[in-house]
Amino acid sequence: MCCLEEQWWAARAAAGGGGALDLAVGAGFVLVNDHDPQHLHEEFEADHAGSYGWEYLNRDARDWRIRITKLASTPLPRVLVDTSTITSDTTGAIWRLEARERDLDSNIIALAPGQRIDAHTGPDLDVLVHVLAGSGQLTTELTTLDLEPGALVWLPRRSRRQFTAGPAGLRYLTVHQRRQALVLNPTR
Repeated sequence: MCCLEEQWWAARAAAGGGGALDLAVGAGFVLVNDHDPQHLHEEFEADHAGSYGWEYLNRDARDWRIRITKLASTPLPRVLVDTSTITSDTTGAIWRLEARERDLDSNIIALAPGQRIDAHTGPDLDVLVHVLAGSGQLTTELTTLDLEPGALVWLPRRSRRQFTAGPAGLRYLTVHQRRQALVLNPTR
């Protein structure tokens, strides 16, 4: 086979259909492709960093061979990001949990000074919010809460909420059960 997709599905089938890493620890396979499968390597890094080996055996034009070996029984705990180093002039979701095989979603949301997320009813799941930087306010159905770095806020499912950034903007981490993507529309 010369196509990466065909090789990948063949590897999945050989591994029992659940994925190439449904192998015994120490077992592996050699992937043969006509180009460097960098995209696949990035997927492995996102989902299984440190728990597999990726060894290039051959890098000749149109003959790439990579030995992929399972090193650990599960994906390994790891630092995903140092939130103190995230600098961005953009707003909205500036970081998100990328691992595909997960039960949680997590994002870092950034709002510019004075920007807000209009009042809305939250989804049918609980959300934890940890304020990382800046300040702002969370307006609920009955009250307004001040948000400062270090505040850990629980947003019960279907609760009414509106976020408004203070003069230095607002940056916060959300953690919740995995679901379909939510589109946020910050306004001024």
